[in-house]
Amino acid sequence: MPLLLFIIMFGMGLSLHIADFTRVLREPKAVLIGISAQLIILPLVAFMIALAFKLPPELAVGLMIISFAPGGTTSNVFTNLAKGDVALSISLTAIVSLVTPFTIPLFLLLAMQYFLGYESVVEIPFIKTMMQLLLITVLPVIIGMTILYKWQKIAEKIEPLIRLFSIIFLLFFVVAIVFIASSEILEFFMQTGAATLTLNILVLGLGYVLAKLFKLTKKQAISIGYEVGIQNAPLALIISGTIIGNSIMMIPALTYGLLMLITGFVFKLVLDFIFNQASVKF
Repeated sequence: MPLLLFIIMFGMGLSLHIADFTRVLREPKAVLIGISAQLIILPLVAFMIALAFKLPPELAVGLMIISFAPGGTTSNVFTNLAKGDVALSISLTAIVSLVTPFTIPLFLLLAMQYFLGYESVVEIPFIKTMMQLLLITVLPVIIGMTILYKWQKIAEKIEPLIRLFSIIFLLFFVVAIVFIASSEILEFFMQTGAATLTLNILVLGLGYVLAKLFKLTKKQAISIGYEVGIQNAPLALIISGTIIGNSIMMIPALTYGLLMLITGFVFKLVLDFIFNQASVKF
């Protein structure tokens, strides 16, 4: 998983320009709303859902971890399919991916302290966790951007290959998990399926509605909806399974990662239906 995520983030870096990070200067409202929705609103909604569903402590922390993760490249794919603002989506993914290595350790400590007690927090070193996240998320992005800047033609040739490899490998990984844990998948969904599905649907809708409330364009609203609702599930699995080393905490990330692929398509269909109805009435 760390290797897969490193390759995915490297591929992201190969498609990123400095302009993707300076978009906040050109479109501050859209970018700031997207970042706030992902870093503040998403964890708050996850926290309320964990309490509402009365999840056991370790599963509650696992749900919080998925809410701390940035949007993945999958959000960019869904934004493109739904005809959203792809440039904004890429910018939000890039910016939040560089911020979360610093926010995740802090939020994780707070979540573990609340749900598990102070004793468990001591077992998670803040600096070490931050450095691990920087190595598997920020470093490959920087390497990819450097190659794009110095050797653009090479980057343009290998980026599509790495993107295809990442998608195939991620699908293979998901299928492998389902196959290996086939006898437990049903139990996983019984434990966290309702909570993760509720979180996924709520934040997809909230991201879109929040953007519209602030009078952003339809395309920008679609992008923010997907950025908030489609999370970097591989990173959440690494945090819970590798950095923390707790297999129970991996369950919410697993169910969320599988469900968001379905709800992502459903969200697109719902938006298409709403827009079609609106155009017919007009």
